[in-house]
Amino acid sequence: MFSTLRHVLWLLPIAAACAQAQPAPCPPAATLLLQRFVPADCETCWQAAGEAALPARTWALDWIVPSPQGDAAPLSLAALPEAVERAQRAGASEQRDKPAPAPRLQVQGGPAWNGYFGLQLSVRGAPAPAGSSGWLALVERIPAGEEGTAVARQLVRSVAGPLPLDGLSPRKPVQHLRALRVGEGAQPERLVGIGWVEAADGRVLAVAQEACPKR
Repeated sequence: MFSTLRHVLWLLPIAAACAQAQPAPCPPAATLLLQRFVPADCETCWQAAGEAALPARTWALDWIVPSPQGDAAPLSLAALPEAVERAQRAGASEQRDKPAPAPRLQVQGGPAWNGYFGLQLSVRGAPAPAGSSGWLALVERIPAGEEGTAVARQLVRSVAGPLPLDGLSPRKPVQHLRALRVGEGAQPERLVGIGWVEAADGRVLAVAQEACPKR
């Protein structure tokens, strides 16, 4: 199922990008979210050039999918069990394009401590479609040419979700605070918190990044 690199795109209704002074780029407006799934036993997939330059207004997240080889797989150290379901949900939502209200998001985080990183997701706005959920991820930004990758990566190191959005209304925001484990081998100075809201069918409705303007 995961013998080749899989790409999935969603059109996201997101607010304007961060100011140019922001060192880590924020998701641009009307972003196409590209989720790249790399099998843990396919080191050449990780090393491949892929999209040397992403298309305009495209923002990527990288997931390493566990392999039947287990710890013997070359990328097993960064593999996430949650990546299996994430890839399945991405494929199920690939052909769907139904309009849905976009909530406003903000992600706040603290420094790494004792192997964990605290992240808070704040969701505001009109109620999301039935079955929608919030998610938080700890992502490592890996520059092109490092860790064996020819392209820049935003590697998901840890994820928390689904987070319920019950009671969300214009006057009542929903907040979730989670401690996410720093993945083994990750460099803390390259970590950033990312949050998103997705519909029940897997469509991503909005995404936000730590240290970016409120969405």
